Amino acid sequence: MTDIKHNVPTVMAFGTYNVRKHPRVGILIDGLRRNGCRVEEINHPLELSTAQRVEILKKPWKLFGFAWNLLGLWRSLSKESKAWMSAHGRPSAVLVGYMGHFDVLLAKHIFKNVPIILDHLIFAGDTAKDRGAQGLKVKLLAKLDRMAIRAATLVLLDTDEHLRLMPDAEQHKGMVVPVGAPREWFDAGNTRPSSEQRLGDVVFYGLYTPLQGAPVIAEAIVKLAERNIRPKFTLIGKGQDYDQVRSIINDLDNVTFIEWAEPEELPRMVASHTIALGIFSSTPKGLRVVPNKVYQSMAAGCAVITSDTAPQRRMVADGAVFVEPGNSDALADAIERLLSDVDALAQAQGNAVKVARKFTSSIITNDMTTWIKQISDRKR
Repeated sequence: MTDIKHNVPTVMAFGTYNVRKHPRVGILIDGLRRNGCRVEEINHPLELSTAQRVEILKKPWKLFGFAWNLLGLWRSLSKESKAWMSAHGRPSAVLVGYMGHFDVLLAKHIFKNVPIILDHLIFAGDTAKDRGAQGLKVKLLAKLDRMAIRAATLVLLDTDEHLRLMPDAEQHKGMVVPVGAPREWFDAGNTRPSSEQRLGDVVFYGLYTPLQGAPVIAEAIVKLAERNIRPKFTLIGKGQDYDQVRSIINDLDNVTFIEWAEPEELPRMVASHTIALGIFSSTPKGLRVVPNKVYQSMAAGCAVITSDTAPQRRMVADGAVFVEPGNSDALADAIERLLSDVDALAQAQGNAVKVARKFTSSIITNDMTTWIKQISDRKR
């Protein structure tokens, strides 16, 4: 559906996405609106985290409860979508949010002859493999990836490396859209009182998956302590490698563990630190991504240290300090350099903010908006 008089295409954001837990689709929606699209939402969030979804892959008997829950949400989505189209007609395009591997199949069935945009931020097979799954499970999930991609008209990926994971026959429908950061993170950086910034404090937040390389961070903290360098570290989150990290840290008193932070509080918490840590693993997946936290931490005004990988260096360039993946000595050295040089630290923070402004919602969705307006014009 297009407002012909004003040439405003209508995009239906659809599915079981959860903006509170996974802000990516919220960034896309905000960007589309800022770029002149009308965005409607039919959304019934599935209350499962990424970690819980991957857990289902490892313990298939949990799939039945997941499927029953998903079918209930799908009934509501289907009913509301048909009612909306009866009242308004078909939308110009449908946007299926992050972790929409199943939702895109439903969208294809409901919104016939409507272009479907799938935000394929992660490949299910690749993610399961990174978290320890193997064999038949990985093959089945890779097949699900292919089914989801085939069902879409346009597939959004976050890096060129992920674009190249798409089947060759489908790569023509891929578009790279960086993850970016929600406005809340920019607001946290802009409104942070100077007195709240604790000089030298370092923060990490994440799910402690192998992708994160959290044990590398723990080893770097210990090595700094051995050099008698003990800034305050705040480690937020819990997951697969959490116990290993606690074991490495042992009883160091300059490390605070916070196992959970409300999403609404996280931007302010991160912005109150001087240095934020990205990812440090050398796993294949770790070499292909630019994680949310890098964009978010830059927007919050922190100096960011992360692994020196092709996508991160290409995407954020001067916005971060890079260290060799998996190298705890290199990470410890980078932290020490920033802590010992006030000017270098201030420059790293300034560079981070400057680069982050290139990844606002309106900027990262420019190409996507152009695509939607072009297909909308062709349908008129």
